[in-house]
Amino acid sequence: ELLFRHPAVLDAAVGGLPDPRTGERVGAVGVLREGTALGLPDLRDHCRALGLAIQKCPEQLEVVEALPRNSMGKVLKQEIRAGLLS
Repeated sequence: ELLFRHPAVLDAAVGGLPDPRTGERVGAVGVLREGTALGLPDLRDHCRALGLAIQKCPEQLEVVEALPRNSMGKVLKQEIRAGLLS
Protein backbone atom coordinates (compact mmCIF):
# COMPACT_ATOMS: atom_id res chain seq x y z
CA GLU A 1 0.00 0.00 0.00
CA LEU A 2 2.83 2.42 0.81
CA LEU A 3 4.31 2.07 -2.67
CA PHE A 4 1.07 3.36 -4.19
CA ARG A 5 1.42 6.57 -2.17
CA HIS A 6 4.55 7.51 -4.13
CA PRO A 7 3.56 9.92 -6.92
CA ALA A 8 5.60 8.06 -9.55
CA VAL A 9 4.04 4.63 -8.87
CA LEU A 10 1.09 3.57 -10.99
CA ASP A 11 1.08 -0.15 -10.11
CA ALA A 12 3.29 -2.24 -7.83
CA ALA A 13 3.82 -5.56 -6.12
CA VAL A 14 6.26 -6.77 -3.48
CA GLY A 15 7.45 -10.18 -2.47
CA GLY A 16 10.02 -12.05 -0.47
CA LEU A 17 13.24 -13.14 -2.13
CA PRO A 18 15.79 -15.58 -0.76
CA ASP A 19 18.80 -13.99 0.91
CA PRO A 20 21.82 -15.97 2.09
CA ARG A 21 22.52 -13.60 4.99
CA THR A 22 19.05 -12.86 6.40
CA GLY A 23 16.98 -15.68 4.90
CA GLU A 24 14.68 -13.31 3.02
CA ARG A 25 14.71 -9.80 1.57
CA VAL A 26 12.00 -7.61 0.08
CA GLY A 27 11.83 -7.10 -3.67
CA ALA A 28 9.52 -4.65 -5.42
CA VAL A 29 8.30 -4.44 -8.99
CA GLY A 30 6.68 -1.25 -10.17
CA VAL A 31 4.99 0.35 -13.12
CA LEU A 32 5.69 4.07 -13.21
CA ARG A 33 3.54 6.93 -14.39
CA GLU A 34 4.55 8.32 -17.75
CA GLY A 35 7.33 10.87 -17.54
CA THR A 36 8.46 9.85 -14.05
CA ALA A 37 11.48 8.03 -12.69
CA LEU A 38 12.10 6.18 -9.45
CA GLY A 39 15.23 4.66 -8.01
CA LEU A 40 15.66 2.29 -5.10
CA PRO A 41 17.10 4.94 -2.73
CA ASP A 42 14.10 7.22 -3.37
CA LEU A 43 11.66 4.35 -2.85
CA ARG A 44 13.33 3.30 0.40
CA ASP A 45 13.31 6.91 1.65
CA HIS A 46 9.61 7.15 0.78
CA CYS A 47 8.80 3.97 2.72
CA ARG A 48 10.85 5.04 5.74
CA ALA A 49 9.21 8.49 5.75
CA LEU A 50 5.82 6.76 5.97
CA GLY A 51 6.96 4.76 8.99
CA LEU A 52 7.84 1.40 7.45
CA ALA A 53 10.46 -0.53 9.40
CA ILE A 54 13.84 -0.65 7.67
CA GLN A 55 13.77 -4.45 7.37
CA LYS A 56 10.46 -4.24 5.50
CA CYS A 57 11.67 -1.68 2.93
CA PRO A 58 12.45 -2.98 -0.56
CA GLU A 59 16.06 -3.97 -1.12
CA GLN A 60 15.59 -4.45 -4.84
CA LEU A 61 13.47 -2.59 -7.40
CA GLU A 62 12.57 -3.61 -10.92
CA VAL A 63 10.66 -1.16 -13.12
CA VAL A 64 8.46 -2.86 -15.73
CA GLU A 65 5.92 -1.84 -18.37
CA ALA A 66 3.16 -3.95 -16.80
CA LEU A 67 2.76 -6.45 -13.99
CA PRO A 68 2.02 -10.03 -15.04
CA ARG A 69 -1.55 -10.95 -14.13
CA ASN A 70 -3.80 -13.96 -14.51
CA SER A 71 -7.20 -13.93 -16.21
CA MET A 72 -8.81 -12.77 -12.94
CA GLY A 73 -6.45 -9.79 -12.69
CA LYS A 74 -4.41 -11.18 -9.81
CA VAL A 75 -0.67 -10.41 -9.86
CA LEU A 76 1.43 -13.48 -10.67
CA LYS A 77 3.94 -13.27 -7.85
CA GLN A 78 5.92 -16.31 -8.99
CA GLU A 79 6.65 -14.59 -12.32
CA ILE A 80 7.61 -11.40 -10.47
CA ARG A 81 9.90 -13.33 -8.14
CA ALA A 82 11.52 -15.11 -11.09
CA GLY A 83 12.17 -11.77 -12.80
CA LEU A 84 13.75 -10.29 -9.68
CA LEU A 85 16.01 -13.31 -9.24
CA SER A 86 17.31 -13.28 -12.80
